[in-house]
Amino acid sequence: MPAPNPNPLPLSLDPSTRRLCLDPHDDAFIQDPYASYTYLHAEGGPFFWEELGVWCFGGFDDVNRLLRDRRFGRQNPKGIPDGRGGNADRSHLRRFDAVEANSMLELEPPVHTRLRTLVNRAFVSRQVERLRPRVEALANELIDRFPADGPVDLLPAFAAPLPITIIAEMLGVPVEMGPQLLDWSHDMVAMYVPGRSRDTEDKADCAAAEFSGYLRELVATRRHDPGEDLLSLLISAKEDGKKLSEDELVSSVILLLNAGHEATVHQAGNAVCTILAEGGDPRRFFASTEAGAATVEECLRYDAPLHMFTRYAYEKLELPGGASVAPGEQIGLLLGMANRDPSAFEEPSGFRPERPDQKNVSFGAGIHFCIGAPLARLELQVALKVLFERLPNLQLAEEPRFRDSWHFHGLESLKVLR
Repeated sequence: MPAPNPNPLPLSLDPSTRRLCLDPHDDAFIQDPYASYTYLHAEGGPFFWEELGVWCFGGFDDVNRLLRDRRFGRQNPKGIPDGRGGNADRSHLRRFDAVEANSMLELEPPVHTRLRTLVNRAFVSRQVERLRPRVEALANELIDRFPADGPVDLLPAFAAPLPITIIAEMLGVPVEMGPQLLDWSHDMVAMYVPGRSRDTEDKADCAAAEFSGYLRELVATRRHDPGEDLLSLLISAKEDGKKLSEDELVSSVILLLNAGHEATVHQAGNAVCTILAEGGDPRRFFASTEAGAATVEECLRYDAPLHMFTRYAYEKLELPGGASVAPGEQIGLLLGMANRDPSAFEEPSGFRPERPDQKNVSFGAGIHFCIGAPLARLELQVALKVLFERLPNLQLAEEPRFRDSWHFHGLESLKVLR
């Protein structure tokens, strides 16, 4: 009889070469990446993930430090082939690449600094706090539309329309465009999922073209008839006498619309599952403003919506743990794994909103720290509080499953009963 496998997980790690074999589309990994993370934490150090072709770091301190290390960046060094797993020939992605070329998420200083300064004014905490009554009212409106009997899928009925409505209202984009904005966004962010297909690339390029075309028409309208919305403010805003070009404006708005809902939808679904799994009265987690804020922070740590953030090396580097990278090569920073690091958290696999070591890297760190973090936090705190106050007996109608999209860690559906 063969000896029992000491590692029943869907992975293999060569301790001498630090080579990891793990299919990111393996269903066992998709449904529970944390079991693999626990094993990798126990093995310690970075590892070269064969299927992704990059050195990966999952320790909390490593990830936090490398997110701030200016020897790495998001901008693809000139003359170095794209490292996101795409084909060498990117002519079929020219419209998608045109949007990305002016996205602050993909740029470094000084251009990044100028763009972020212009956009950041609308997302500081004091500005976002003014949205609290609107988020609360919208959460109640959406719950009012739930069917009186039978299950409701919280993702399309609650988690998705709330953030897309808020960001659309902020920007001055017609709210009725919400479903179309979601479709364009889903097609574009699919470009960042490992192992994308040519069909995925074609859809992303088409979505980028349609999204850009729509926004250019909207920008033209606002130039002639400005309002109090963020789009009008971005059109007129200056930094050191410089305005956003139209290309920069369009890319910035697409980034804000995509980022303004994508992660929040996944986090809301993950958070509801986490809280329901704790049993008892869910309202206890939102008994006060402080309790609600702590609960949301722990939800962000416990089951984050984004599990990897990549960066390019700008020089030849020898990194701790045997990792070596050349200029233009990428590294993978595993945010979801870092948030469960036993060297950084007591009981990392336990859900403890009251924990004294509360922190996470779910929004990143450094100059690319998520610009919408204050808005996402407020939306989650308010929406979850309203949901559980209105429906304290909420329960799962069926066991939810995560989508085959490990990078963006979110559910296929979230059907619940009142």
